[in-house]
Amino acid sequence: MSEDPASIDRYGVMGYPISHSRSPVIHRLFALQTGQRLQYELLHVAPEKLEQAVRQFQRTGGKGLNVTVPHKAAVARLCDQLSERAREAGAVNTLAFQDGDVFGDNTDGVGLIRDLETNLGIRLKGARILVLGAGGATLGITGPLLRRLPSELVIANRTLSRAEAIVERFDEALALSACAFDTVPDGEFDLVINATSAGVHGETPPYPATAVAGKTLCYDLSYGLKPTPFSEWAREAGAARSVMGWGMLVEQAAESFHLWRGVRPDTAPVLKQIAISA
Repeated sequence: MSEDPASIDRYGVMGYPISHSRSPVIHRLFALQTGQRLQYELLHVAPEKLEQAVRQFQRTGGKGLNVTVPHKAAVARLCDQLSERAREAGAVNTLAFQDGDVFGDNTDGVGLIRDLETNLGIRLKGARILVLGAGGATLGITGPLLRRLPSELVIANRTLSRAEAIVERFDEALALSACAFDTVPDGEFDLVINATSAGVHGETPPYPATAVAGKTLCYDLSYGLKPTPFSEWAREAGAARSVMGWGMLVEQAAESFHLWRGVRPDTAPVLKQIAISA
């Protein structure tokens, strides 16, 4: 007897664009590993259609959604409840539909920290960190990075006011500051994180070459089957290591999966299976 498709729990990821996303592959692997029955789909949703698309997915029986660029800040306004980390960030990347309500969480920060510390062996305490970009992704990772007690965390953005707005959310964090791309403080950083969406659109922002030296790890939150513009720039600038965001993608997905299904998948075999580029 064939299985009734309506009996399988539905999940998905909404973004604009979204065709590049590997989230369906990752969640399929998690489901196979943990014996969960679900389907996970790509949903190409323009900003002006976001609320309509979320409500329709919920109304037709969907159980949960991941949300990516450019919707992470906007979708927080559609939530009936927010997790503490989503409230702190003011951005949401995971929705769970529970008893008619929309619950919003942000798993970006924990995903990044797990990849940096557990998978890559990076020591964040006392590190000098530069984050490029001031969108929803940066909102999600700033708090978790600050809790690792870096010596300095600088947020640089093309539009200075957007970086300053994030700093104001954490106004008691003495290690945190904002600047424009062309006024990044002098001296090399231990970690440079690209949180701009430029790579998704094939663009290369004016990355500050003086921030990179022989000990710098450059980490791109974007990912691709070929090196991103940022990862290519980092290698040319002489970074010690240039890593794309496959590990963060898998780790934040595992946190979302745990929220939805109540079981935590083992990320190590999934990381190997999707062939991380580093």
